[in-house]
Amino acid sequence: MPAGSGCSAMRLALRIAAGVAVLFGAATVASGGNVLFGTGAAAAGAYVPFVVWFNFFAGFAYVTAGIGLWLHRRWAARLALALAVLTAAVFAAFGLHVAVGGAFEARTVAAMTLRTLVWAGIAALAWFGLRMPAGSASDLR
Repeated sequence: MPAGSGCSAMRLALRIAAGVAVLFGAATVASGGNVLFGTGAAAAGAYVPFVVWFNFFAGFAYVTAGIGLWLHRRWAARLALALAVLTAAVFAAFGLHVAVGGAFEARTVAAMTLRTLVWAGIAALAWFGLRMPAGSASDLR
């Protein structure tokens, strides 16, 4: 393996993750916005409002994290980790909602599983891909 190819591969992986985050965020804002403000509520069925509101607002953070990842900013790793943790927490709250007999759509389980796994993966990639010596100039970005 040529010298530096690991770094190059990580940069490519971060760029791909950034693209996924931005596209995922834009799609999340559009779909959540359609349910909340457009004509999508009827098609959404028995949606859970706190899940839709969380996902709608999180979509903007997805885009922000994606931009940070594209620019190789360390704060993007912390944001990705926060998104993974918050998504898992909302998923757990959704689970409680279901456990007490709340109405829901089965596709919400699949969607929240996907969101949680995607953000856990992006957070792990960002955490390891953006690490650098503490106190370096780029540590402040």
